[in-house]
Amino acid sequence: MHSIEQLQNIINKAIAETKYTAKPAELYEPISYLMQLGGKRMRPVLVLVSTELFGGNVSNALDAAIGIELFHNFTLMHDDIMDKAPLRRGNQTVHVKWNESAAILSGDVMFVEAYKLMIRVDDSILRKVLDIFSDTASGVCQGQQADMNFEKRDQVSLEEYIEMIRLKTAVLLAGSMQIGALIGGAKKEQADLLYEFGENLGLAFQLQDDILDVYGDPEKFGKQVGGDILADKKTFLLIKARELAKGEYASELEKWLNKPGISPDNKVNAITDIYNSLGVRKLAEAEMENYVRKALNALDKITVENSKKTLLRGFAEQLLIREH
Repeated sequence: MHSIEQLQNIINKAIAETKYTAKPAELYEPISYLMQLGGKRMRPVLVLVSTELFGGNVSNALDAAIGIELFHNFTLMHDDIMDKAPLRRGNQTVHVKWNESAAILSGDVMFVEAYKLMIRVDDSILRKVLDIFSDTASGVCQGQQADMNFEKRDQVSLEEYIEMIRLKTAVLLAGSMQIGALIGGAKKEQADLLYEFGENLGLAFQLQDDILDVYGDPEKFGKQVGGDILADKKTFLLIKARELAKGEYASELEKWLNKPGISPDNKVNAITDIYNSLGVRKLAEAEMENYVRKALNALDKITVENSKKTLLRGFAEQLLIREH
């Protein structure tokens, strides 16, 4: 089996060699621009890893892997418009470099191009793959809308939050792995177990992201620590804190929420202190570890040699290594 780095190189080479020659150029140039900004390529890598897990050849899964990456970047392009984000991976976002209309239309074409790549899978699994991809795409959009709805609501339950991140984040990891498994020749039951692995892993990743946004090392985390706090974003930590806070803690927490014009540093420090007093970091870590264990339990049930599972097992277990 290939290493993660080798698979990333295969994917990056394929993306670099993809040329969009259709006209008008203004419709396709933003696609090439965004796709070549880089990134970890985690989702297409998981497509290829899953194919190899069941003895398949990565060359047979490469089109589907690039299709998944196109879809992921389509969601990023439209997310950037909704968030009015000026930068993506240190470069101008598409709607800033071109304009909003161009970004919307190019994003739409990216979605179409993703489907054009996905239908290149073998005819014997085409219907299954398209069903998975369509359900995954719908789920991601449902999750994004739920996240936007949460911004307008004062209270969100943990159950609602977990379902939102399952749709917005986890189903794309899970669907990527399920598609890769089918291309590799996996039976439905085995592909479903890999979906279960990917879904739980995706939930764990998002919970880790919530934790690192408050407690991470800015250099390692790659973005501003405390960003979620400043945006009053309803994360696991905030929802749990509001659930647990009583008396003075409750009034102090509400004092800092949805209040414009206050010092960013003071707000981040004050709310972090409340989190520490209520112990929500440990609760978030315990929840994250729970999903990692669920993922590993699903992986254990897959009937391939344990040596082939090493890469995926390591992928999951790295989440259990805490950085203080």
